[in-house]
Amino acid sequence: MIKRLVLATLAGISAIGFTACNNSSDWQKTKNGLEYRILTDKKEGKGASMSDYVKVNLRIYYSEKGKKDTLLQDVYKMNGNQSLEIPVNVPLSFKSDWPSGLNLLTPGDSALFRTPVDTIMKIAQGQLPPFMKKGGYIMYSVVLVSVRSGDEMKQEQMQKSASQKGNDDAAIQDYLNKNNIKATRTESGLYYTIDKEGSGSPLAVGQQIVMNYTGKTMDGKPFDSNVDPQFQHVQPFAFKLGAHEVIPGWDEGIALLKKGAKARLFIPSGLAYGSQDRPGLPANSVLLFDVEVVDVKAPTVQ
Repeated sequence: MIKRLVLATLAGISAIGFTACNNSSDWQKTKNGLEYRILTDKKEGKGASMSDYVKVNLRIYYSEKGKKDTLLQDVYKMNGNQSLEIPVNVPLSFKSDWPSGLNLLTPGDSALFRTPVDTIMKIAQGQLPPFMKKGGYIMYSVVLVSVRSGDEMKQEQMQKSASQKGNDDAAIQDYLNKNNIKATRTESGLYYTIDKEGSGSPLAVGQQIVMNYTGKTMDGKPFDSNVDPQFQHVQPFAFKLGAHEVIPGWDEGIALLKKGAKARLFIPSGLAYGSQDRPGLPANSVLLFDVEVVDVKAPTVQ
């Protein structure tokens, strides 16, 4: 997300006049070439190291000498008035990208980082708005809200995952009980029923599997299908089993079937899209798939 932030910003600019910060001569520069100004230096708590995660309030401006700065995007507002949490070692678009200056700050500090438009032009491939001129800058106003270690972040994610896994399992069991469905549960938390056994050997990792499917939320609303014309891709769907080309619940569930089988998969969110929001699917959605194995092809020889 951060790596594409500049280009996404330039594609949807909301230009707002702001107090000019571009005439000051007290800019400093890091070894990587990032220009910065420390506005507030509280020197409280530990600074951010490369293994840490930080919460920041971020706003992005266009700055040009002799003119008021233009607010391009208020990322804090875009994020629902919530601080943006990112790893300190987030991939950079170039070595002097603004996150490379995060290790200069401690919690409560605020700073300005800026990148010459000339540099942005190289990665934007000529897609800059006409009012941006050579000699101008893309400027980032950053407030470092907090710092957490990678271990703390990992522990929190594990706790959330365990809690969500329990919630998902309860939701699936409730659905099965209400609809009088007997399903088998795997160790991972996936539930499945097989309506038609199919024939031959169980499917194997590396095989090309051709499928028909319809995916639904637990309230019965379809969100995707290759047999329902409303989704505009009525054609068999093929994927390589075990190659992570599909969600984990599919790689696990389809491997339980044979050619010609018809089944229902009840997939907990951790084996689907997790905490990601997707079109038509809220975060942490439990998914139900009606699937049919249409054909099985031998693994492709590399």
